[in-house]
Amino acid sequence: MGATVEQFDQAKQRLSALKKDPGNEAKLKIYALFKQATQGPCNTPKPGMLDFVNKAKWDSWKSLGSLSQEDARQQYCDLVGSLAAAEGGSAQAAAQPAGSGSAYETLLVSTEDDITTIKMNRPTKYNAITTEMYSEIIRALEQAAKDQSVLTVFTGAGDYYCSGNDLTNFTRIPEGGIQQMARDGGELLRKYIKAYIDFPKPLVAVVNGPAVGVSVTVLGLFDLVYATERATFHTPFSLLGQSPEGCSSYTFPKMMGVAKASEVLLFNQKLTAAQACQQGLVTEVFPDSSFQAEVWTRLKAYAKLPPNSLALSKQLIRSVERQKLHEVNDAEVERLVERWLSDECMNAVMGFFQSKAKL
Repeated sequence: MGATVEQFDQAKQRLSALKKDPGNEAKLKIYALFKQATQGPCNTPKPGMLDFVNKAKWDSWKSLGSLSQEDARQQYCDLVGSLAAAEGGSAQAAAQPAGSGSAYETLLVSTEDDITTIKMNRPTKYNAITTEMYSEIIRALEQAAKDQSVLTVFTGAGDYYCSGNDLTNFTRIPEGGIQQMARDGGELLRKYIKAYIDFPKPLVAVVNGPAVGVSVTVLGLFDLVYATERATFHTPFSLLGQSPEGCSSYTFPKMMGVAKASEVLLFNQKLTAAQACQQGLVTEVFPDSSFQAEVWTRLKAYAKLPPNSLALSKQLIRSVERQKLHEVNDAEVERLVERWLSDECMNAVMGFFQSKAKL
């Protein structure tokens, strides 16, 4: 039986309200641009009037007309980037403690007891790494290399160590377009990994929670990795159409063996802290309740060791492979730039955003 006039009017009112809601309006626009970018102009049958959500989605997609897939992709990236910037503004402003005088917006950097600590400080974003954070970490490592500290420690604020790349990095399209974005991103990543390879002092990761992506892959360049028992280690590159970085294509097979490294780097296998320790990625695992106390007691004791002896000994250990690591870094970056420019990667990243914006 068909809808009555009253039901039809109610449906129109609900559909209108759905479209006018600011939150839904943005979600509908994201959905429509994603569909246009990946499938072209709307080519599906019009849903029934009482199917409110799908009707709103269809109308939004249909309204894009013959907009090209290239233009739809560009508008999609611009829209997601603007929404992410608006959402992240307050969090970024809060990253720097009042009155700290810190030169960093995304990090907390301090030196105490001969230990320089670099703390990723975007806890509301699970310490996801933005392009700004990449640059700030490079600068923090350069400064730590020259200061009077004996050890340098990396950790994260809040419950996460680091959730990997902030995917909004892929939405900030410069004037040179996606090609320029990929080239700039590749050069930034190259410098970022180089800063770890060349760091002259003992480098320690204090993994206080889950770690994802590049925050995991660079651990092979650290001298010690201490983890709480609740930490996990995940490198979901293939899910996003990408490939390994951080020299992990070399360090992980060397530590774990080829089969296990492939399971982790190719097939997205998440490791528990105990498993990561068993595979050689983590030095030691501590109970969560005593993690900070035990780790920092040990680090303070290490910082009392003769600094020149520590630094020179590290350089001897690392010097044999330094050139190899730089070559691996260059090769990984070259492959990643290719991946970032591929439809496979772009569709995977856009699919991630679209899934988060579901009505």
